[in-house]
Amino acid sequence: MSRKSDFIPSELLYEAIVDSSDDAIISKNLKSIVMSWNKSAERIFGYSSEEMVGQSIAKLFPANRLDEEAQILARLEQGERVDHFETQRQRKDGKLIDVSLTISPIRNAAGAIVGASKIARDITERKEAHRALAEALEELKNADRMKAEFLATLSHELRTPLNAILGWVQILREEGSVENFIHAVPIIERNVRIQSQLIEDLLDMSRIETGKISLDIRRVELPTVVGAAIETVRPAAMAKEIRLTSAFASMTGIVMGDKDRLQQIVWNLLTNAIKFTPKEGRVHVTIKRVNSHAEICVTDSGQGISEEFLGQVFDRFRQADGGTTRRSGGLGLGLSIVKQLTELHGGNVRVASDGLDQGATFIISLPLQTARSEPEELIDDERRALFDVATKKPDVTGIRVLVVDDEEDSIEIVGRILERKGAEVRTARSMVKALEEFTRFSPQVLITDIGMPEHDGYELLARLRELPGGRSVPAVALTAMARNEDRIRALRAGFHLHIVKPVDFTELVAVVQNLAALQTD
Repeated sequence: MSRKSDFIPSELLYEAIVDSSDDAIISKNLKSIVMSWNKSAERIFGYSSEEMVGQSIAKLFPANRLDEEAQILARLEQGERVDHFETQRQRKDGKLIDVSLTISPIRNAAGAIVGASKIARDITERKEAHRALAEALEELKNADRMKAEFLATLSHELRTPLNAILGWVQILREEGSVENFIHAVPIIERNVRIQSQLIEDLLDMSRIETGKISLDIRRVELPTVVGAAIETVRPAAMAKEIRLTSAFASMTGIVMGDKDRLQQIVWNLLTNAIKFTPKEGRVHVTIKRVNSHAEICVTDSGQGISEEFLGQVFDRFRQADGGTTRRSGGLGLGLSIVKQLTELHGGNVRVASDGLDQGATFIISLPLQTARSEPEELIDDERRALFDVATKKPDVTGIRVLVVDDEEDSIEIVGRILERKGAEVRTARSMVKALEEFTRFSPQVLITDIGMPEHDGYELLARLRELPGGRSVPAVALTAMARNEDRIRALRAGFHLHIVKPVDFTELVAVVQNLAALQTD
């Protein structure tokens, strides 16, 4: 049973409830002057009771929301209650916070409205969480849209060269005239190379994203690398009657990098410039030293880049002319690969354009190292001989080659090319048959696929090494498994080389010649 001493006077009880509330509880008169201010109001808005009582409530209003007080007062004077009105108010420290307001009219004993009570709840964290969620959902939508657009583009870019290849093959089958053959062969070859490049771009992006791309870092002569890239794209420039010019200033200092990857960077930029430069335009390449960096600049007179797209040029899968009406092909990966490879070399890439139809300039900046007197790292003579296919004219006459692949078309074309160059070729479509042919044929070089049913190329090589004479036969992995880890695994398994399909047969013939020479050295 409660005692009289347990009761708290109503005035004190009301004050205790107000002060213990997590919400700001404020009262004001009809002139917007604050009459009371609880402890949570001090915590939420940063002002003490002494700083606010007797002051205008407008002190809390941001400049762009001053008209809200007049609207609130007008509703209060009509006897209305304002429920859960979400807006912003300004703290003493100037920070804007999101609040939810509930405002009720205060009446005197005669029932006249003399002021208002206001309950303010800080909902900043909730609003920020909602905004973050909305942004995340929008990013997911954009990612899904970009994924759908990319898959559509990928399908288009892969099917387009296939259409040309299949079409000309069917024409040659029906009308195998010399004229058709002469016309068809370069078209088929060009489209095969286009498709191969698309696949290589996808693999490069995957290697970069997973951190599995490797760089063979050596001293690099930039003019040599850039010059090689220029010569590679010169036929494409000539086909469009584009003037392809260059100016290489003499430089001191050394660039350390992967020669092939640096050439890929420049090739991508040149290919991009030629693609977007109209007929009879110009592409100009320069190399110069700027302080402690070497700069490679590729400038074109092409269609240029709009200001709003400049910041997205190096994003993956992004193309300024996306959709079914786009004028240029590709997957939108080339410039992203340029950026990633440049940054792996410790450099950076930037782009400038005055706008549409004003051309563009891409600038690669690479750090220079001070020249040192130490000798270059020696390159293994055997490895150099295998890859330097341009040092001598390939000649495989009389060389015995065993080709193993479960795909009939693949094994037939490899065998036919080598036979036409004078090699003696035997083929097998399984490990069992390959081991039988090896024993009968004693090949000087083995070329085998990796991915085969029942027994793969790794098992074949291991079994072959156990046969008499099998340990000394050089082996080539000719495979569609193109990841860096596939190459490493093949070399660790004992293959001399890992070559990715489709292969340039001039290179393959040279490799066979060089490998066969290892047995006679």
